[in-house]
Amino acid sequence: MIFFIDDEDDMRIAHQQSFALADIEAQCFPDAESALVAMHSTLPLMIISDIRLPGITGLQLLNTLQQKDADLPVVLITGHGDISMAVEAIRNGAYDFIEKPFASERLIEITRKAIEKRQLTLENRELKKALQSKDTLGPRIIGNTPSISALKQMIYRVADSHADILLYGETGTGKELVARSLHEQSQRSDHNFVAINCGAVPEHLIESELYGHEKGAFTGADSQRIGKFEYAQGGTLFLDEIESMPMQAQVRLLRVLQERTLERVGSNKAIELDIRIIAATKVDLKETEHFRQDLYYRLNMVTLDLPPLRQRKEDIAPLFHHFLLVAAARYGKAAPALPADSLQALMSHDWPGNVRELRNAAERFILLGSLSDLNNANNNISAGLSLSEQVEVFEKTLIEQALSLSNGSIKNTMEALTLPRKTLYDKMQKYGLQKQNFKNEE
Repeated sequence: MIFFIDDEDDMRIAHQQSFALADIEAQCFPDAESALVAMHSTLPLMIISDIRLPGITGLQLLNTLQQKDADLPVVLITGHGDISMAVEAIRNGAYDFIEKPFASERLIEITRKAIEKRQLTLENRELKKALQSKDTLGPRIIGNTPSISALKQMIYRVADSHADILLYGETGTGKELVARSLHEQSQRSDHNFVAINCGAVPEHLIESELYGHEKGAFTGADSQRIGKFEYAQGGTLFLDEIESMPMQAQVRLLRVLQERTLERVGSNKAIELDIRIIAATKVDLKETEHFRQDLYYRLNMVTLDLPPLRQRKEDIAPLFHHFLLVAAARYGKAAPALPADSLQALMSHDWPGNVRELRNAAERFILLGSLSDLNNANNNISAGLSLSEQVEVFEKTLIEQALSLSNGSIKNTMEALTLPRKTLYDKMQKYGLQKQNFKNEE
C-alpha cells in the first residue's frame, strides 16, 4: 500500500488508475492531514505528495514523517518554481522528486524502486531487532533445490531419533549448521550442543579434551577438568573433521560409542553417557587409510550428504539475500538491492568455498558495495549449456530472488519483475516454483 496526496481531483483519479494498471495498491488523499490520520491504522510503504497543498504542505509533511520514520520513502511532486525547494528536501531526507508535467510511466518506475527499498529496509530492521535482542532465529537451511529439499526432509525424519549421524560434505557446505539443526529439532534441544574440531586439537591433548582428566593425571593437570563428552551430557556432541582424529584416539572413541561410558584420564570410575554423536567429514572415510573401518561403520548409522553450492545454483540468490540482511544488521547498514549484473556474477562463479564463501561475499558487498573479487566469474558461466538454457537458468534465478525478497507474495513479485500475473504463474509452473516455499517459516 502507498499513499498519494494531491489536492487536484483529476490528478488523484488519473494516477489512481495508473497505479491500478501497474498492480500497485494506492490510497489517495486530498490533503496531508487526512493521510496522517490514515497512518494510524495503515502504514504505507511510501508516500507521494504534492509540495503545494492546503493546510500542511508537502515539505511540512516530510519533516513530520522524518521524525516518525526517517527511512520511509517520500517522493515530492513539484511545479517548475519548486525545483530548488525539492532539491533542498532531498538533502533533508526526501527519496526523490518529480516535476510536473510527468508521464505516468516515470511515476510508476520511481514508485517501484521506492517500494523495493522500503521492503528491504523493513526486512533488515526486523532481522537487526532479532539479533540485538539475542532472539535466536534458529539454524536456517535455505534453499529449494531437490538436493536441499531432500536434506531438509531427512533432517526432519531423523532429528528426534537417538541415532548417531555422519555428515559428509565439502568444506563450507554448512555441516555445523545441519548439526545444530538436528540438535534443535530433537528432544535434546534444552541441553548443550558441544562442537569440537578434531583437527584443531594437538594429538597429546585430544583425549583430555574429549574425556576430561583428574587432578594430577599428568604434568600440568592442576585441577579436575570436565571433557566435551561430559559437557554434552543429555545433549549433542559434534565432532567436526573426524577424519583428522589420531589413530590411537579413534580406538578409545570406538569403545566410548559402543559402551556409552567414559573414564576421565587418570580415573578408573566409569561415567554413564546420554548423548548423541554427530560426526562430520569432508572425505570418504571408507577410502581413508588412516581411519578405522570399524569406527566408520559405528558412526555410519545415518549419513547425510550436503551438496556443494555449484550443484544448487538456484539457491544462490536467496542465500545471498539472507547473508546480506545478516551482514547489514551486523554492520549497521542498509541492505541494498542486488543489481542484475551482480546477480549474474554470483550465478557464474564456481564457489569452491561453497556457502561460506558466499557468506563472505555478502559481507564484502555490504562493506564495499561491489563483487569485484568475482571478476573471473563470467568465464565460468553455465559450462556446457546452450544459450537458451543459460537464459532459462538466469530467468529462474531472478524469479526466485524476487519471490524470496517478497516472502512469497505474488503481488509484490509481479511488481518487482514488472510481469502480468498470468505470465508470472506460467513461468513459476515452468520452473516448478511454489510461493509457499519462499515464505520465512524455517
